Parts: sequence; structure tokens; C-alpha cells
Amino acid sequence: MRHHKKYPLPAWISEFFNELLLQWLNTQAMTMKILLIEDDADVARAVRAHLRADFTVTVAAKGAQGLERLDGEKYQLVILDLNLPDMPGKRICEQIRQADKEVPILILTGTADTEIQIELLTAGADDYVTKPFDSRQLRARIDALLRRSGLTAGATLKTHDLVMDTRRRQVTRAGSSIALRRKEYDILEYLMRHKGQAVTRDMICDEVWDRAVRPNSIDVHIKHLRDKVDRPFAAELIKTLHGIGYMVKDVQIE
Repeated sequence: MRHHKKYPLPAWISEFFNELLLQWLNTQAMTMKILLIEDDADVARAVRAHLRADFTVTVAAKGAQGLERLDGEKYQLVILDLNLPDMPGKRICEQIRQADKEVPILILTGTADTEIQIELLTAGADDYVTKPFDSRQLRARIDALLRRSGLTAGATLKTHDLVMDTRRRQVTRAGSSIALRRKEYDILEYLMRHKGQAVTRDMICDEVWDRAVRPNSIDVHIKHLRDKVDRPFAAELIKTLHGIGYMVKDVQIE
């Protein structure tokens, strides 16, 4: 019998197919996404932290960057700061509305001038919040806009028999409570919000740490997470995608 020598694939080919797989997997599920166009880093960080329990929030620091993101991805809501460094918020609002007649637009404005607010609503905005604002007020306005659009943001995430209450930050599986450390919980929440999607280590780093960390640090947290969420139970929910990252996926019942 002749044995054929096996040659490893070049790295660029493996990376190409991994990227194709990642793109395909990410089309299989969708989480509720908000685009925040805001140049004030402190405001953006605070809004993102407040909404992260129920939404995936993408931040654009300039109007042009925000318009570019809208051109390449579908969002369920846009939060737009009125005063941006590169172009007027009203013009951005008009361009968004011309490109998408349906997406709700919530304006963040530092003025209580009635005439300006009327102009914004006429330009295509659906609502506005005056700075400084209470985070609960912002959330109430967002929920109201999503209800008008027929969308809702739930507080409970579920995959098979794994249930996460994002309001109380509680996790149970098969009815048993699971105690998680803060980072473990944040990673699991991110994975569950992207159920059925491939999640890379870089994505986890950006969302959970918001700063650079060593890849093996993420792997260690995943191991501890598996020890608590998967290993005591019959079905494995956290999958490893070699060369890509991780995925939480429902168990297929035969």
C-alpha cells in the first residue's frame, strides 16, 4: 500500500477558510444591536455599560464612522449625539433616515431649545434625551422606541437547560444555581447573547475587558466557566472552534 505524504496547508489558506467559517456562523443568529454615535468617551462608556445586559452596543466616535457602520451592518436602534466633531448631528440624522426608513433614531442633545428639538424630529429623529440624563430615562426611551418597532429586549437568556437572569445576574442549569465570578459571568453572557455565533478571543477581550489581555487569560476563564457550567452536566454547551474561538450552542435532541 502506498502512503501519500501529507503537507500542511499554508497559514494564509487556513486563515482564509477560518474567516469564511466565522462569517457563515455569524449569519446563523442575531442579537439585538444598537449603534451609539458619540464622541465623548466617558458618555459612550457609561451608556454601553448600562445597556450591555440586553444589547450589543457598537460605538462610533465620529459621524462618518457611524454612517459607514450603518452601511455595512443592520442595527435595531441608533443613538446619535447631536454635537460631533466632523459633521452636524442633524445632517447625520437626515442621512440615516434617507438610507433606512425604519431604524429608530434617539438623539442625545445638550440643549432644551424647543425649536432645535422640532428640527431634529422633522429631520427624522424618533425621540431625544437631554444631557445630562438619568440612565433609567435613557433605557425607558429605548424600550419605548423598540416597542413601536415591534422589538423587545428580554432580561432572560436561555440555551438548552442553561438559564441566565441578566437583571439579577443569576445563572441556573437544570434548576441548579451556579455561582460565577464576575468575568466568568460576563463571558458567558456575551456567548449566550451570541448563541449560535462564532466568538473570537478578540471579541471577548473587547467586550468583557475593554483592554488588551493575554489570550491564555481568556482560555483560563473559559476553562473555569466550563468546570461550572458544562462538566457537571451531560450535555456540553460551550464549544471550542479551533483556530477561531468559542460558541454557545443548543443541544441537538435526536
